Amino acid sequence: MTRQGAVRRRLASAREAVASRLWPVPLAAVVLAVILGIALPLVDRAVDDDLPASVANLVFSGGVDAARAVLSAIAGSLITAASLTFSLTVVTLQLASSQASPRLLRMFSSDGMVHATLALFLGTFAYALTVLRTVEDATDDADKFVPRLAVTAASLLTLASVVVLTFFLAHLARQLRVETMMRDVHREASRTITLQADDEPGIAVPASAAGAASIPARPADARRVMAPASGFLTGVDRAELVRLAAEADIVVRELRTIGSAVVEGTPLVEWWPVSDASADRDGIDERVTAAFAAAYERTANQDVGFGLRQLADIAAKALSPGVNDPTTAVHALGHIASLLGDLADGERPALGYADERGVVRLIPAADDFGALVEIGVQQVRRYGAGDPDVVRRLFGVIEDVAWRVRHPEHRAVLRSQLERLERSVADADYDEHERARFARDAESARMAFEATL
Repeated sequence: MTRQGAVRRRLASAREAVASRLWPVPLAAVVLAVILGIALPLVDRAVDDDLPASVANLVFSGGVDAARAVLSAIAGSLITAASLTFSLTVVTLQLASSQASPRLLRMFSSDGMVHATLALFLGTFAYALTVLRTVEDATDDADKFVPRLAVTAASLLTLASVVVLTFFLAHLARQLRVETMMRDVHREASRTITLQADDEPGIAVPASAAGAASIPARPADARRVMAPASGFLTGVDRAELVRLAAEADIVVRELRTIGSAVVEGTPLVEWWPVSDASADRDGIDERVTAAFAAAYERTANQDVGFGLRQLADIAAKALSPGVNDPTTAVHALGHIASLLGDLADGERPALGYADERGVVRLIPAADDFGALVEIGVQQVRRYGAGDPDVVRRLFGVIEDVAWRVRHPEHRAVLRSQLERLERSVADADYDEHERARFARDAESARMAFEATL
């Protein structure tokens, strides 16, 4: 793995861990606001008498009652605005789930604009409450104290909150558009494909006849390691597996692809020793399973097929009788074609990874191109075989990907999909004019196969 690729993968994992939860950024903002609400009044006490006239004319100049009224109004209005923001976000989640796909809820909950808006509102609320406690009436022992700089800062934060609320409402209206949802899914999936291409945890064994010959055969006594918990496989630290295998002089073979559902107590991975030389192999099972991450839902961090699944879900939902929106399905197929083209234009997954001595240590369970194509087009073909626009776009998907295909086995996958699509069209109720148009589309796809040989 290149250093840049490793850093990008770790940053993506950290970003996913924080972004997928709604509370970390607002909580951090509240903590910082409380600290600022304590520190700024102390600065006020130290510099209030020494403020230049030009600055003193700009900051808050009211008395104790006015300061309390301003801070109380700010605190009350901002907590109301935060409640409104959260309510609108929940409504957005419901609409996205019912109109597009439940898998898109994760993207809305990780929306940076939602996080920033809640953080600003809750942070301003906490800041106003913290500063409010420092406003003091005059007593026998002390003069009255109005933290003028702190109250001014609270007013500025409130104005910023009003501006952000305006942008948030515009952002929310834009996010509710299905085109925006598909664009975001496409971008996320493209980023995952790029990260996977950079993720080389060792010396890659190429997907060729020579590479296949170097992959060690599985012995009959290979040790199976069972999954410690149920869920979706969301990631694997292959660099750690290569290090572990080299240290223990073993070969590790993955049995589940990223994104697949695993059940506790079923085989997850297996390993076997390279030689009969004695080595300390205690605790290998625990260290191997520690390199795998599982969760109750799929994420796009290392899961190439998740973006295709979301886009296919959007298309399938659009083709359902309750929605009946084939145009959305056609647009989703455009995004699917682009992602499949990126996969077809890339290098084939490595058959294995070797250590620095050239010994194969890891046999990954790589995503199969045929399986990814099936995710992208199978359900859409089944549900949309009776719509002429959807069928024409399916022919177009095959043709578009065919222009970018680089490997013979990938071309064979597309040929198979073309034949299956033609059979689906033959079984559907179309007139002769439509069938002639589909025949021309199929021929155009075949010409793309011939042009890329």
